[in-house]
Amino acid sequence: MRVIIDGEAVDAARATISVFDWALFRGLGAFEVVRTEAGVPRHLDAHLDRLERSLSVLRLGDLDRARTADAVNTVAAENDDGLIRMVVTAGGRDTEVIAPSHTIVVWEPMPELPDTLSLLPMRSPWHPATNQAGFAGVKWLSYAPNMASTDAAVAAGHHDALLTTMDDVVLELPTSSVAWVSDGSLFTPSLDLGILLSITRDVTLDCARQEGIPVIEGIFGLDELLGADEVMALSTGKRVLAVGRVGEVEFASGPMTARLAAAYDAQR
Repeated sequence: MRVIIDGEAVDAARATISVFDWALFRGLGAFEVVRTEAGVPRHLDAHLDRLERSLSVLRLGDLDRARTADAVNTVAAENDDGLIRMVVTAGGRDTEVIAPSHTIVVWEPMPELPDTLSLLPMRSPWHPATNQAGFAGVKWLSYAPNMASTDAAVAAGHHDALLTTMDDVVLELPTSSVAWVSDGSLFTPSLDLGILLSITRDVTLDCARQEGIPVIEGIFGLDELLGADEVMALSTGKRVLAVGRVGEVEFASGPMTARLAAAYDAQR
């Protein structure tokens, strides 16, 4: 495994940052995950664009884009297919110990995924459910509620959670977007709900439009999703993955999901 911190390769077993970094104390920082196949990172420019936006919103300074891209390409070329995580930490601001910020690039293996996902609907009062909070689309390190939701869903016998508002408006998965097919159209929650501006979501919606599939973004209740013909999760790690169950409702892994998965995989 290769780890690069601030442009310098380090031994994975000794890769460290300061315990005074606010990435640890406050969860302050931003990250991206890039899929790499045959030594080439996919959609790297789009991921770097989003990382720059996240850093700007969080006021964490400018990204050394060229150095970060070089580190990602180096790690991709030297490892098997997998995921490359880019993390930019805030550094520390305590008066007695000032810790520098860091840019970390590390490879991790591709996760093992089931053929279809089982999701547990879960109300998420911490989710802003609005794009007016000032942090919509920021991919920051503060993912604790999301990870706890996944753990709760797994404990209940599912693969992951499906997050909703308190009045059951569909939002997203803890680390993925969600979409579904009804009457030949592709539906997905609107970015106005403050969900992550997912690169996989963008690419998949573009693929749908190119395939002549109507795309409808909006605000939808859980009942509308539960009445769908097909449901799918969208993310860098999952790509376009069929959802076989939401709560107690089962779904077929249908032709539209397979069609969009193939179209997505053909993109670079």
